[in-house]
Amino acid sequence: MVSRVLFTGSILAVAGLAACAPIRDVRGYVPDDEKVATVSLGADTRDSVQEKLGTPSSTATFGDPTWYYISTEQERYAFFKPDVTKRQILAIQFADDGKVNDIRKYGIEDGQVFALVDRETPSRGKEMTFLQQLFGNMGAMPAGAPGSQQGPGRTGGEGK
Repeated sequence: MVSRVLFTGSILAVAGLAACAPIRDVRGYVPDDEKVATVSLGADTRDSVQEKLGTPSSTATFGDPTWYYISTEQERYAFFKPDVTKRQILAIQFADDGKVNDIRKYGIEDGQVFALVDRETPSRGKEMTFLQQLFGNMGAMPAGAPGSQQGPGRTGGEGK
């Protein structure tokens, strides 16, 4: 009996400790430094870069043609908001002739935090709580019911 209690207690202790371990999430892909070192400025083209490094995570929409390889690591404890622990961005910029012009690396320390605008567009009407919506029509007479002031053939608000 005592051994059963000790066994159950030890399983609960191990489960409790395992619950405190962070959940690690890795997304994206940044090639390692050896592969990036094989890319030559002014010599490699888009096709040769894709062969050496793979398909980029994103490409520039505006400005100079640039390929981005992006990787992010996050840690999350239980149900809390995840924290970004590592972020890497490799940017490969191409010249007009399609050859590599510049290679840049960015980390989490290079990022900038900015505030998003959280304005809302006002809508017409009355904001109602859930209970107001649920019980709002209780006691109201349906249109067309005997004794109602509105109904088919009557204009709103006129008497009998």
